[in-house]
Amino acid sequence: MSSPGPSIDPAEVEFTAVRSQGAGGQNVNKVSTAAHLRYDIAASSLPQAAKLQLLVWPDQRISSDGVIVIKAQAHRSLPRNQADALARLQALLDAALATDKPRVATRPTRAARRRRLEGKAQRSEVKAGRQRVRD
Repeated sequence: MSSPGPSIDPAEVEFTAVRSQGAGGQNVNKVSTAAHLRYDIAASSLPQAAKLQLLVWPDQRISSDGVIVIKAQAHRSLPRNQADALARLQALLDAALATDKPRVATRPTRAARRRRLEGKAQRSEVKAGRQRVRD
């Protein structure tokens, strides 16, 4: 894998504060602490190749019109949820834009080939010993 992908410009990210789902008592019903992050791939400052790679990336958080939507609601405060959403967006970009280093072809050593052939010969003797004895 190569180095991490390009960093995100915070001006290109749009946040919306929404109410969190699930249990949590009175606080969850009256305070909007969950964060909806929207990141438009086409309008971003990413290189064109990275944009194309992101648009074909198989992830349900990327909508058909090329917008990444992430909802963060694990924390009780909006700033922490926003930071969590940004970190998850960066992780998504890093995963989508990572490239594997090319494989270098190698050959088995002479000793490894000898050991393999010796093992095959030994296994052949074991199997030959199972055959019926001929008169």
